[in-house]
Amino acid sequence: MGLKCPCEELIYRHIWEDKRHGGDLYKCLRHKNKKYASRGRKNDYRGRIVGLVSIDKRPAIVDKKERFGDLEVDLVIGKDHKGKLLTINDRATNQSWIRKIGSKNSDEVAAAIVETLLPYKGLLKTITSDNGREFADHVIVAKALGIKYYFAHPYHSWERGANENMNGLIRQFIPKGAKIE
Repeated sequence: MGLKCPCEELIYRHIWEDKRHGGDLYKCLRHKNKKYASRGRKNDYRGRIVGLVSIDKRPAIVDKKERFGDLEVDLVIGKDHKGKLLTINDRATNQSWIRKIGSKNSDEVAAAIVETLLPYKGLLKTITSDNGREFADHVIVAKALGIKYYFAHPYHSWERGANENMNGLIRQFIPKGAKIE
């Protein structure tokens, strides 16, 4: 029968409570003024994408890469988040569209997608993107183009492999940290 040892989070909570009451236990920590990030709160509370349809619901024919009109979309961000490139790829033909946009706002991204793809409206079937909030206006895109819009699983970039490959090719010429002008 031994002593129970308090968990790491309990110790940190006690230290920060002590600091709030004027104590100086926090000065004994290795990273004195940096607050410990609790493991229990990993949810991002800045909002969710409404009406998100998972890639699991996407038709199996899209995975075969046999038809034009199944697209993948993403953004490439420049230094200090100043320059942004919208990249769109067709899965079957590798047809690509790259367009510079001014901001990452979902309404501007949606407008750029629609404007870029409108000439192909009758030929398009699906679009797949990541879960970035810049794609929150996906319903507008889907209605304007008459297509289905799907979202890949978080941190599963290989589910949009053609687009990630295109972004890698762009990064050969515009490395991370470089300005996009």
